[in-house]
Amino acid sequence: MWRYYSRNYIKNNRASSISIMAAALAATMFLSLLCSIAYNFWMYDIEKIMLEEGDWQGRIVCETFDADDLSIVCQFANVEKAVINREKSNKNETVINVYFRNARTIYRDLPFIAAQLAQDKDSVQYNSLLLSRYLIHNPEDDTPPMLLSLFLAILMIVAASLILIIRGSFELSMNARIHQFGIFSSIGATPAQIRTCLMQEAMALSLLPILLGSISGIVISFCAIRAVNFFASDVSGRHEAVFQYHPFIFAATVLISFLTVIFSAWIPARKLSKMTPLEAIRNTGDLFLKKRRHSRILAFIFGIKGELTGNSLKARAKSMRISFVSLLLSFLGFSIMLCFTALADISTRYTYFERYQNAWDVSVTLKDTELSDFSLTTELQKISGIQEATVYQKAESTVFLSEELQSDELTALGGLETIYKTPKSDGRFQVSAPIIILDDASFSDYCTKIGVAPRLDGAVVLNKIWDSVNSNFRHKEHIPFVTEDSRTTTLYKNDKSAEIPIISYTQTAPKLREEYKDYSLVHFIPVSMWKDTLKQIGEADEDSYIRVFSSGNASLADLNRLEEEIVQLVSSQYEIESENRVQEQLSNDRLIRGMKVIWGAFCVLLAIIGIANVFSNTLGFLRQRKREFARYLSIGLTPQEMKKMFCIEAFIIAGKPLLITFPLTVLFVQFAVTASYLDPIVFWSEAPILPILIFAAAIVLSVALAYYVGGKRLLQCDLNEILQNDAFV
Repeated sequence: MWRYYSRNYIKNNRASSISIMAAALAATMFLSLLCSIAYNFWMYDIEKIMLEEGDWQGRIVCETFDADDLSIVCQFANVEKAVINREKSNKNETVINVYFRNARTIYRDLPFIAAQLAQDKDSVQYNSLLLSRYLIHNPEDDTPPMLLSLFLAILMIVAASLILIIRGSFELSMNARIHQFGIFSSIGATPAQIRTCLMQEAMALSLLPILLGSISGIVISFCAIRAVNFFASDVSGRHEAVFQYHPFIFAATVLISFLTVIFSAWIPARKLSKMTPLEAIRNTGDLFLKKRRHSRILAFIFGIKGELTGNSLKARAKSMRISFVSLLLSFLGFSIMLCFTALADISTRYTYFERYQNAWDVSVTLKDTELSDFSLTTELQKISGIQEATVYQKAESTVFLSEELQSDELTALGGLETIYKTPKSDGRFQVSAPIIILDDASFSDYCTKIGVAPRLDGAVVLNKIWDSVNSNFRHKEHIPFVTEDSRTTTLYKNDKSAEIPIISYTQTAPKLREEYKDYSLVHFIPVSMWKDTLKQIGEADEDSYIRVFSSGNASLADLNRLEEEIVQLVSSQYEIESENRVQEQLSNDRLIRGMKVIWGAFCVLLAIIGIANVFSNTLGFLRQRKREFARYLSIGLTPQEMKKMFCIEAFIIAGKPLLITFPLTVLFVQFAVTASYLDPIVFWSEAPILPILIFAAAIVLSVALAYYVGGKRLLQCDLNEILQNDAFV
């Protein structure tokens, strides 16, 4: 009997059944999509870290090493393997990469292993970034990287929100059938039988949508990864993302969706089965306000029709919640995404492309190459179209400044300790001193440009510091960092130091595509001096760089030709990566467009969920609305007036998310523009107003269509007979 009834009900109430199937399909699809995208981003991030840092988990740097040390490390039960890192090892120290079976104990085990090799704690290194991607954090770190944890929390919140979509659809469908099951209960149906019937219907309606939704989410995530690769294909140094999927993700998605259906159907079914037959029969399936509330604004604007519409919406507030939240989040996300990308585009253009457009045209990274080993500087200068070519390398060091060496301007602002929170030790400040190593010809040319006689036995110090008190990061003003009395500087690195002459102080840096730290004392030195004097205090960065500035206003074709010639010359001897300014700007624009397309598509899918729920409420639950509008006829309302009520309702459902979104978007833009120190006129002249209005119009038209179809079907019925109609199906 119950199987026959369930099949008969599903067959004769297709709109209600379709709404449940659509909810299960949409929720499962989004859950599968989110899980698949999150998994692929997680795997891509791990691959990126492994390519840049290596796949090692921990390291031990041994100053003394013999053949037995490696076997000692491998004897520990938790060590999977240990290998010597030939690239990092040298004649003074040996680096051992250690891999663990259970990496969660690495911060306890690795220092113990190092102690067995007679090494101190300073010899231990961790691949902290890679470990953090597996949610393994250093217990001694007060601020561990929590980005992945934040993403997981957001994913769980979104997944919980999608689960509510299924629950809401089941609850609406079952509440509309209270009257029917009350009659069944009165003729002998037990609560267990009613629950079993409803659960059978739930599984019959949801099983296929769950499978299709899971597969659809995988397909969409695959397309999303392909779209990311397409829009980011021109990004220099980026490795291509490969779509990856684990059976566990599919199993988890299907299991969570299945349990959600069981849970979502069980709660209203249990509630319904506990009602007495008399309570269920007296319930006509209509929605009433528990407490009368006046819709004053609607009544003031639209009169009695506005009052009735407001009461109807309040009575159905729970059923319309999914529509409201979905439409609000989709429109809010779409608006803020467009405004954010517009702000990012403006900011990048002002702070990078326009700022450095006269500093470089072609940039080449020489992988694992010492500047002193590069021998093609002369050949570079001979390439047609090159106005200036600079080869350089970077290194890190520190200097110690006494309080007296601070400039008068810096002291007037409060000094390093007060304004810039730089700690003092033994009466001195430890200040970062980046070293920029230039090829000898470029260093001599730089000295000439700043009005100093070229020398190759000293450093030029960039003597400026950001005045953060009287300027912001968008429009920085600088003051002298130190007094210019001292003619020597002492650089420190790895407990070693070297004193070198200062050729000159300057506030003009060479034209390189480099952003220096705000509170650092940058030293520019020639490569010959680095080899003779400073190389003893520490190693430079692994890579060297070639900065090329072309002659004239080069077009994309000119820069592509120039880049090709440089690559052809250099790549024969070195492993390189290259890029040119115009192509990078085009790639940046393409990435922003891709971000808009991908995120916009996500917002459209979210809007579709809301619009589908609107259709579900207007078409899937006509019985409730028929009785509601039959009562309106009985008090004298005409069909034309009821059409106006439908228009008012559609206006409220579509307009409420829009009215909330517009001020929130304006507040976000105001906050972001203020925080970015941008001129508001600059943003509003490029604000994406038209796409936002088009998206809003699409929402309004879709909701209007749903109410047009539902209203037309409703008004075609004989509403005078509805009040007496208690048909089961």
